[in-house]
Amino acid sequence: MTENTETTSIQKSLLTFVTRANWLVFAGVSVGGFILASPDMLWGILFGGLIVTINFHLLSRTLKKSLTPSNLTSHNVILAKYYVRFILSGFIIFILISGHYVHPLGLFIGLSVVVASIMLATLRELKNLFFKEAM
Repeated sequence: MTENTETTSIQKSLLTFVTRANWLVFAGVSVGGFILASPDMLWGILFGGLIVTINFHLLSRTLKKSLTPSNLTSHNVILAKYYVRFILSGFIIFILISGHYVHPLGLFIGLSVVVASIMLATLRELKNLFFKEAM
């Protein structure tokens, strides 16, 4: 396997892992919030998790489409889409917090779902790297 093919394979594996882990972490945190937290905290976890997970999927889809050799897109288009999502997410978060629909800490926990998934993917790759070197 060439180095470029191996790198692409690792990148696809990481993206697949993070995408699946997003939903699993989101489900786990939501169940934990349902059991342990107040309704406002639970709504914060749910809305925060949905906002960040949907944003991650949309970013992934935008990048896949834009970087396909058959239809390369200008970086300005990619950035414009990113900033539209960013501003829309900020507006939604503002409405949720200012209207007291959610608890800010719950929203913070929900918004951390993708970060937790990326940390899990990093730990997984470090484990694979160390065990590969040990063999």
